[in-house]
Amino acid sequence: MKTWNWKKIFGRTGIGLIVLLFALALFVFIYVQRTLPNTDGEIILEALSEEVTVTRDENGVPHIEAESAEDLYMAQGFVQAQDRLLQMELSRRQASGELSEMIGPATVEQDKFFRALGLRRAAEASLEEYSEEGRAALQAFAEGVNAYIDKADRENRLPPAFALLGAKPEPWTPVDSLTIGKFMAHDLGGHWERQAFQYYAMNNFPEAKAEEVLAHYPEDKPKVIEDTTLDIAGDLKDAPLPHPFNGSNNWVVSGERTESGKPVLADDPHLGIATPSIWYQMQLNGPDHAVSGVIFAGVPGIILGHNEDVAWGVTNVGPDVQQLYVERRNPENSEQFLYEGEWENAVIHEEPIEVSGEETIDYEVVETRNGPIINEFAEGAGEGDALSLRWTAHDPSLELEAVLEINRAEDWASFEQGLEKFHTPAQNFVFASKDGTIAYKANGKVPIYEDPEDSQFPLRGWEEEDQWNGFIPFDELPRVVNPDKGWIATANNKITTDDYPYHISHNWAQPYRYERIEEMLEQDDSITVEDTKRMQMDVKNLQAKEFTSFLIGEVEADELTEGETSALKLMEEWSYEDDKALPQPLIFHHWLDNIEQELYQDIPEDIYQLFHGKEQTTDEILRMVQNGQESAWMKGAGGAASVITTAFRQAYDALQESYGSSPAEWSWGEYHQVEFTHPLSDIAFLDRFYNRKDPLPVSGSRVTVRAAGYDETGKVNHGASWRFAMDTSDMTRAEHIVGPGQSERFNSKWYHSQYKDWVEGAYHETGLLHGDGEELLLLPED
Repeated sequence: MKTWNWKKIFGRTGIGLIVLLFALALFVFIYVQRTLPNTDGEIILEALSEEVTVTRDENGVPHIEAESAEDLYMAQGFVQAQDRLLQMELSRRQASGELSEMIGPATVEQDKFFRALGLRRAAEASLEEYSEEGRAALQAFAEGVNAYIDKADRENRLPPAFALLGAKPEPWTPVDSLTIGKFMAHDLGGHWERQAFQYYAMNNFPEAKAEEVLAHYPEDKPKVIEDTTLDIAGDLKDAPLPHPFNGSNNWVVSGERTESGKPVLADDPHLGIATPSIWYQMQLNGPDHAVSGVIFAGVPGIILGHNEDVAWGVTNVGPDVQQLYVERRNPENSEQFLYEGEWENAVIHEEPIEVSGEETIDYEVVETRNGPIINEFAEGAGEGDALSLRWTAHDPSLELEAVLEINRAEDWASFEQGLEKFHTPAQNFVFASKDGTIAYKANGKVPIYEDPEDSQFPLRGWEEEDQWNGFIPFDELPRVVNPDKGWIATANNKITTDDYPYHISHNWAQPYRYERIEEMLEQDDSITVEDTKRMQMDVKNLQAKEFTSFLIGEVEADELTEGETSALKLMEEWSYEDDKALPQPLIFHHWLDNIEQELYQDIPEDIYQLFHGKEQTTDEILRMVQNGQESAWMKGAGGAASVITTAFRQAYDALQESYGSSPAEWSWGEYHQVEFTHPLSDIAFLDRFYNRKDPLPVSGSRVTVRAAGYDETGKVNHGASWRFAMDTSDMTRAEHIVGPGQSERFNSKWYHSQYKDWVEGAYHETGLLHGDGEELLLLPED
């Protein structure tokens, strides 16, 4: 019998290649599918004391029922790891400065910065302060995470990304959870970068220009340190900075102004938009409480949401809680720094950085009495003057204990008592309870400045008089309970009047979101959850309402082409809605961006990145000119008419090149789109698995209630990563959107299941009680 040489035949015909590729694709598909976590059936968790039920509803939200607190948090850790293990691993490594061990040399400079910043050191110090109950919750959560890691590793079912990266997750610890919490304090900022920028401005810009870019310029100018060897531009050029638009909206309406007669509460935190979401939605039902809402992956409890009695939400206060200090170094001993005429020894932290595929980098962090040196992570640093950072998040703090307490709160008194342990990041809490109470507190650890202007610049690290003078007492933080007007709202706006006895911040968000929320709340005295959801999706642009007519009037119309004239005519007809179908938002936002580029073109790029809050500065410059005042920046760029006309024409030219010569046919949504980018999608072919092929047009902008910040390509990368609305007349249910979905696994049905919902404003209802869905039993070992 003839024996066929199949290999030879396949090689000649090409069929072999096809078969091999098919077999490879089939193998990859089967491998990837089998790594998906079990969401039904039974799993043994040895450390459990009783059976735990996990029911995932149709939106992938897990409802966990346990008979003890330890079992509840252990199951929470296990379930979070099922859906978000890669995110948890990358998050703790980023915050700890350990990404390079997994990613390689590309993240070394970032790791150096976070080692210097010391989030993990602060978390370790915090753990020492936790109560037995708090430690038990953290430990149980870590045991749950590790149970999943061990099980998935043993069964070869870790997320495929670990295999692609050639890494495995390390065992989870309580410190990891606290480090992620500290990272959120970093992400929500404290204005050190603005201090650095203003220091540079006062030493390098003409006086009139320097005055205009200060967040607030005092009548008697503050002292600015001269005679220093600091290189602000060079030393901080690689520092990973928080997003300048991190903020949020929230409001609560009294039952006197709602249809149900009970308070209605809304919250939509504005953070990075990506896959997976920064938030993970869960419902926890333990022996003494049931609570529902969201939490950061890697952390136990529910940080935002509601229980059977109360509901709450937050926005960022944005207080001045970070202070840069210029440190005088001993020229004969680089580890000593001046204080009150004496040389003091610094603390040296050995922080070796492991790098995948390369040798370990020996790295030291120097810490003075004021805090760690943060401008010496670049090569060649370590001589001369330095910048240290004093920051409230470096102090031991008990945020997780606060979360566990407010999860059990029954009324405003018990809720506020829990807030006393929540120090950082400082948050605007709005509150509602089923007894009808509405309340607000600007909560956190906020330093006292004897002279508020000191918070604008680096101070002298060697002078005792430049130290903080304690912290605002908890009972004296801004607070409102049941106001006469019947509602409370915050949108990162200024929260205190001029007669408040303490300084909070010089850096507030642009006021437009708050003003629009106020307009909508005052228009209706019978508010429902449906009204609230529409408000969260509102795209009225009050910045455009303030400035568009003025800008049009400044344009030198006789210089315009026919196409430019038609574009300007469209602006005169605009309703000020940042709707994705309209051309006017596309023109307006490009126009404003170009005005900024014209105004600030002489600022070095490395310094410009530190200019957080420049949008507020630009608004103030435009207001000055609009009110007949002279602006040094506008004058220096050629005058208002020249700057505004040039910026308009540049915007038109760029848009015409991209979208054609008919402005009426342009649309905001052609440029302004969202895809919820996955961090691994930058790796070659992975984009086709992790990202959508068809990004969706999105309404809104940085200044609308429906926040949708974007990068220079128009990709929406910042906004309401979670939306929440609730009527407290029924404490058992609330409305949510978690964009783009619950799972980080691209082959999960809950990966991008809320992608279109986020774009369209389609909320889902989540109950506080046990619901229907896929049921997983977690069982103790017999």
